[in-house]
Amino acid sequence: MRPLTEEETKTLFQKLAEYMGKSIERLINRSDERHCFRLIKDRVYYVSESVMKSATSINRDNLLHCGTCLGKFTKSGKFRLHITALDYLSQYSKYKVWLKPSAEMSFLYGNNVLKSGLARITESTPQYAGVVVYNLADIPLGFGVAAQTTEACKELDPTANVVLHQADVGEYLRGLEEDMF
Repeated sequence: MRPLTEEETKTLFQKLAEYMGKSIERLINRSDERHCFRLIKDRVYYVSESVMKSATSINRDNLLHCGTCLGKFTKSGKFRLHITALDYLSQYSKYKVWLKPSAEMSFLYGNNVLKSGLARITESTPQYAGVVVYNLADIPLGFGVAAQTTEACKELDPTANVVLHQADVGEYLRGLEEDMF
């Protein structure tokens, strides 16, 4: 377990800023306890400082996880968010999309969100912005990238993509844990 380098921190914050904007600051400077980011085997963990200090007594080879896994760095140096980051993304997200009940299962099976399945979308969502996907009961289902702006969505064909799928809570059931952990 080690702190992130300057470049890794910059890459992580750029990815998180796509979804959270300037709310990243609230992730680190929380009112209850300070938190930090740590790297364990190419995976970035969001850890409270008290847990991090306790984990230093564990041998590096024996420490598998510590805190919440936000994602991992690929071999090319890019950062990929995991579904385990959904709790924090949903709290601080700038842009949100709500699905109709008929489109929920399709999204949870890993498909993109179509215009016909869109119930609501945050006003002034730009194209290619990170969005968190909710059902109508405000339960976060996953996240993706907006394929169209809010204004363009109004004139779209019902079969056009609105959100490009990146991750969803169905990954737990589909057996993709080895990629997450």
